Amino acid sequence: MDPVTGGAVLRAVEVDVVRDGASLLRSISMTVAPGEHWALLGPNGAGKSTLLDLLGAVKHPTRGVVEVLGHRLGRVDMRELRSFLGHVNPRHSLESSLRVRDLVLTGATNTIELVPRWAPTAEQEEQALRLIGVMGMARKAEARWPHLSQGERGRALIARALMPRPRLLLLDEPATGLDLAAREQLLASLDVLRKEHPALATVLVTHHLEELPASTTHALLLREGECMASGPVDEVLTTDLVSKCFDHPVRISRVDGRWSARA
Repeated sequence: MDPVTGGAVLRAVEVDVVRDGASLLRSISMTVAPGEHWALLGPNGAGKSTLLDLLGAVKHPTRGVVEVLGHRLGRVDMRELRSFLGHVNPRHSLESSLRVRDLVLTGATNTIELVPRWAPTAEQEEQALRLIGVMGMARKAEARWPHLSQGERGRALIARALMPRPRLLLLDEPATGLDLAAREQLLASLDVLRKEHPALATVLVTHHLEELPASTTHALLLREGECMASGPVDEVLTTDLVSKCFDHPVRISRVDGRWSARA
């Protein structure tokens, strides 16, 4: 199976998700085009992770249509489809002491560990080192997983997710647990990545506006499983809409492309 080229990278139309009688998502629609960088925001329990599971071909909707890379869920092998996506989970379950360059190479085989008797091509090794450099990790290429900080691990995992050259990168709260310096390094690396890969589409989940890269182009606000607003980021991340979404009065400001929220 090859991903369909051209057109939307992601499309969800009137999607509902019901689990064990509980409605987790209701009438969600969104379309992500190549080169767009979406933020999914909302309070805890709003349905962000559930929506990301649909967009990442992990789960099916109860009702509605979800198309990923031109393939409709329910009519495609989801496991195979996921091999064309870059999905970054900060809770990566690696247990061995891989070097960063080897960790990134596991993205080529879509495995947690290096495959026994598998050898990367010269092109794959070159690509891995290039991606490590893009993510600002060139000096850490030989460092081993247990010796990396949380921020360094996050950037290494993004490089790993890019090994298959995906058209879509999904980031599930990538700044979780990072200190100020590590967060800023991560967001700067994402801005560089998006500039160097202009056709790449990304979807980033967070509930902190301060964790959004300046290169964010679109946003969707979720509250109690429903979409409160969706569209170009400057039309969605407003004082009024964000205050309603989080049910708390805040003042939104944007300086040098970055957002902040204050009560």
